[in-house]
Amino acid sequence: MDCSLLSSPFSSPNVAALLKIKIISWSQETGLPVSVCVRIADRTFNLHKHPLTCKSGYLKEKLNESNEVTVPSSFPGGPETFEMIALFMYGSTTLVDPFNVAALRCAAEFLRMTEDYGSGNLCERFDIYLNQVVLQSWDDTLIVLQKCRTLLPWAEELLIVSRCIETLAFMACMEILDPERRREHPVVTIKALAHRHWTNQRLKDILSHDLWIKDLIALPFPFFKRIIGSLRRQGMKEKYVSPIILFYVNKWILSSSRNEIEGDELSIILEGIIDLLPMGERASKLIPVYFYFHLLSKSLELDLRNDRVEKLQHQIASLLHLAQVEDFLLPKNGTNQPVSSSRELSIMESIVSKYVSSYIMESNHTPPSENNSVAELWDFYLSRIATDLQLGCKRLMDLIETIPISSRQSHDHLYKTLNNFLLSHPHISQEEKGLVCKYLNCQKLSQQVCIEAVQNELMPLRLIVQALFVQQLNTQQAFRECSDSFRYANCGEFSGSLSSSRHTNSKTQNLGESPNPYKKGSEGRGSRSLSSMLQKDLTSYKSEFRSELPKKEYESTSFRIQNLENELMSLKRSLQLQQLSKKNEKNTKKTQPYGLGERRMSKKKNPLGQVSAGCIGTVNFASQRNYANILFKVLQKISFFARRRSKRKQGSAGLRSNNIQKTE
Repeated sequence: MDCSLLSSPFSSPNVAALLKIKIISWSQETGLPVSVCVRIADRTFNLHKHPLTCKSGYLKEKLNESNEVTVPSSFPGGPETFEMIALFMYGSTTLVDPFNVAALRCAAEFLRMTEDYGSGNLCERFDIYLNQVVLQSWDDTLIVLQKCRTLLPWAEELLIVSRCIETLAFMACMEILDPERRREHPVVTIKALAHRHWTNQRLKDILSHDLWIKDLIALPFPFFKRIIGSLRRQGMKEKYVSPIILFYVNKWILSSSRNEIEGDELSIILEGIIDLLPMGERASKLIPVYFYFHLLSKSLELDLRNDRVEKLQHQIASLLHLAQVEDFLLPKNGTNQPVSSSRELSIMESIVSKYVSSYIMESNHTPPSENNSVAELWDFYLSRIATDLQLGCKRLMDLIETIPISSRQSHDHLYKTLNNFLLSHPHISQEEKGLVCKYLNCQKLSQQVCIEAVQNELMPLRLIVQALFVQQLNTQQAFRECSDSFRYANCGEFSGSLSSSRHTNSKTQNLGESPNPYKKGSEGRGSRSLSSMLQKDLTSYKSEFRSELPKKEYESTSFRIQNLENELMSLKRSLQLQQLSKKNEKNTKKTQPYGLGERRMSKKKNPLGQVSAGCIGTVNFASQRNYANILFKVLQKISFFARRRSKRKQGSAGLRSNNIQKTE
């Protein structure tokens, strides 16, 4: 509250001097000296008995017992207020204004200055002033309510606080309903604040137009809480009520003003705010989800009760699809605690688990887009956590499994998480790499990320091979679409595969069900070898694909492919040696190489050892041998294609330079 509201702007006469004059005048008029002594706090008043007993039931009762009265220290307003009331008892006019009327009314009630002890006594006079003057003005009502802070419980028992709160709420509703005012300065709503960054300057601009909001958020929280309840009872829409709460929290909890409040009081305010805020799905259009995250962070900082923290977690879980990764909790900078064992990470894991159990596992009405949005947010968040050196493989796997893998439509952020983890943990074993990377499905990677995965030496071999097959399918699909569209545009030949190719998402195609371009006897476009497709299509559309990949990417990919060729050559030799050894062992039981287990894949579903989307290493011995042969041929042709492209670019560059020299 502004300082101007804490002191009266009215000229205040010297009450002590006026009272002294009245006492002397009374003694002269009646010939009676002062006969009683009234003590309040550290002050003593020597007065006449008759004026006091005629107006106050309390003093009449006390002075009948003794000429000395000690008023309790709880007397409303203290000795200054009693001095003004004593002046009235001697027949002087009491100077009342919004700054002292609450204290005078409470003191009059304490002294029992009712109509039973004189007509037109102070209790009735102050009630009339409150009703006919104070409660007709917003500013005066606000001043009286502020002054009531030091007058409790008297101000509550006399309903001064309640009348002020109801009056302020009614005037606020009228302020919003005023059509002329709404045309000039529309009342701020959550919709107007939702997509804008909150800055101190922006808040000041808003409050400069809506001064009534500025006045309300300056009130002590007990009064503010009751005003919010009164606004809702009197019919103010929630879209207008919620911004007031947000402004209050920003002023007293999130901004620098919180330093003016002690820690225990701040905890009480925050708990009350959590109870005030709308909860459930209806809050999605009223309170931004990042605001709940701020409250949750502050709740952890103040060590709030578990039930309040749990309430915020449930609310955030219901709005999680509307959040941004910047809203998610991270440990404060400067803490020595590892991120993997921090309370913030545990809270975020709990929130995501609540979302999964409520909106994925138990409900079929949640749109897949919302589930995918939450999954991407979680994977993006984990990519920041994965750099923690204390994060173990098992802990990372538990965090990844918090959201079902099937809910992830894209694995780009998951790949980033795994890549960050492998970069930060270079000494983990190949077995641990395989366990951590088993969640990654190359079919759900974007083209750019899939290329990066092929070139990433940190990734396990099995994942690289799967990425190569996905790249092969994507390349085949792209060439098919270009070939069909070219023939349709130039020859008028409408191919049936054109429509099907345009409506096929190669990223969602199952590798185990894809056509094998090297299968003998197969027919159609899918049976052509990769080499023949590249040669034919590149001859026709050489200019169109002239700038597909930069030279550095070709060289990097070619280098990686050469390494894979060496590994596959070693694999092929091992398979051949094992086959020879099996022929020599006639009576020994057949075993599967490389610990592949007892699982075998159906030839009908996976001809020639084609790879499934889940795992490449789950094929039988014959399929592995055929698979190695086929993959070796694929890598040879891709490598040949990359080297041929690189030479062609160098040749074209040299030709252009010669032409320039000739021109000159």
